[in-house]
Amino acid sequence: MLHHLYIQNYALIEKLEIDFEAGFSVITGETGAGKSIMLGAIGLLLGQRADSKAIKAGGNRCVIEGHFRLDDAPAVKKFFDENDLDYDEQNCILRRELSTAGKSRAFVNDTPVSLAALKELGQSLVDIHSQHQNLLLQNSDYQLDVLDNIGSNAADLAQYQEVYARYHAVARKLSALKAEAERMRADESYLRFQLQEIEEAAFRPGEEEELKKEAGLLTHAEEIKSALYAARNLLESEEGRGALALLKESARALQEISRIFSVKDEAERIETCYIDLKDVAEGLEARLEETEYDPERLAQITDRLNLLYTLEQKHRVGTLEELLALAGDYRDRLSRVADSDDEIAALEQESAALSEQLQHAAEALTRLRSREAQAVEQKIVERLQPLGMPHVQFRVEISPLPALGAKGADRVRFLFTANKKNALRDVAEVASGGEIARVMLVLKSILAEKAKMPTLIFDEIDTGVSGEIADRMTRMMQSMGQTMQIICITHLPQMAAGGIAHYYVYKVEGEESTLSRIRRLSGEERIFELARMSSGASVTETALAHARELLHEYGTE
Repeated sequence: MLHHLYIQNYALIEKLEIDFEAGFSVITGETGAGKSIMLGAIGLLLGQRADSKAIKAGGNRCVIEGHFRLDDAPAVKKFFDENDLDYDEQNCILRRELSTAGKSRAFVNDTPVSLAALKELGQSLVDIHSQHQNLLLQNSDYQLDVLDNIGSNAADLAQYQEVYARYHAVARKLSALKAEAERMRADESYLRFQLQEIEEAAFRPGEEEELKKEAGLLTHAEEIKSALYAARNLLESEEGRGALALLKESARALQEISRIFSVKDEAERIETCYIDLKDVAEGLEARLEETEYDPERLAQITDRLNLLYTLEQKHRVGTLEELLALAGDYRDRLSRVADSDDEIAALEQESAALSEQLQHAAEALTRLRSREAQAVEQKIVERLQPLGMPHVQFRVEISPLPALGAKGADRVRFLFTANKKNALRDVAEVASGGEIARVMLVLKSILAEKAKMPTLIFDEIDTGVSGEIADRMTRMMQSMGQTMQIICITHLPQMAAGGIAHYYVYKVEGEESTLSRIRRLSGEERIFELARMSSGASVTETALAHARELLHEYGTE
């Protein structure tokens, strides 16, 4: 339950701090005093979207802080465990901060959390029923949710939605695969032609560099031969004046003096040079013989390279390796065309099995809803009858949707009449404002009990009712307050008198702006406020006496 609220710099609120009681409490005040502003602040605390315009003029930061007791709330404890947050059962603190720069921060027990996490926790702690929520009775999805939440349909609905999600995942995959296969089949002939053209060229990896090297040799064959010929002749010329002949003569000269002068080392070195150069000369001769200008081979290489360059340009690649990689991609795509038929067939089989499973799950959910509908109808009628509708009829009509949806095969309509002679019609069409308020009160009370909601806040749920009906709604609120915290903003003196705690919202004129404030009323202050609510600005002794009677009647004096 919410036991303490702190608001700073929000709308007309400069600073507000208030403690709340367990059970049934009421908030009253003049129209425009700021009751809805306080609800807006609580909404932000529970994770609603923020607007920096909500920050009070002149302030640079808005702070909203709520302290909660988490008595017997295993689902909330699980949230704390899953989010690695400190758990304090007696004082759980939620805080929301807004800055004029548009930044929003959220905290749980002083630990920063995401807005989504704050909202998830907030939905487990407080349910706020504002006046516009009465319009939800026009929404078939809301009515379906009410049926499922009041009934015991959660497990069956979760099972259906799990199969529904799998079925649609397979359906999306199948649709995408069919579209891709169709595109690939449309391109199949083109791909085969492109691949055949590359394959017929039969290029090898590295062949481009080999061809370029060979073409370079053939193009410069005459130049190479001339250089080889000149080098060989300088070593061993036909006239006998080459380097080898000169080395021979040098060796003979040394031999002639070897008998009288020691030149053995020099002679051996010259001999070694002679042998090496002789070997070089023979090698040059061999290279000279193998080097020939072959215009026919050069033409073949040129044609081959031109074919390669043509293919590279056509396929928009820059190298032979990229061209060969592209050919591999063409092969893969053509292979996928062949394989896609098998994959499509497998997915179609899986889709058909899931469709059958989904249909069975939907039928089971429909049967369960049909059984639960009767119990829901009975609960609602039993709680509406004491609220001035002794002849009320309420029916949950379940009809089939044209196709399975995310929540099953069913459309739900709440049919209603407050008079036994009138035909049942859509509740939103035939119920008056006061009747809508009572229906929503009953629905909210049943839903809150089912979900074990700690705190339920009503914003003028009593709109359109008065007299005996207001009394009965008040007593229902008091009864609900036995098991949960109920806070009700009201304009009815009966409802206000029924609360064990009464809070009054009012305006004061500050030096620079109008401010909203709240205080708890007791004693004569509360009596005077109840009298004002009954008689208006002119409070009479009769109104004061009636206020005291109301407090006594509801046991809250």
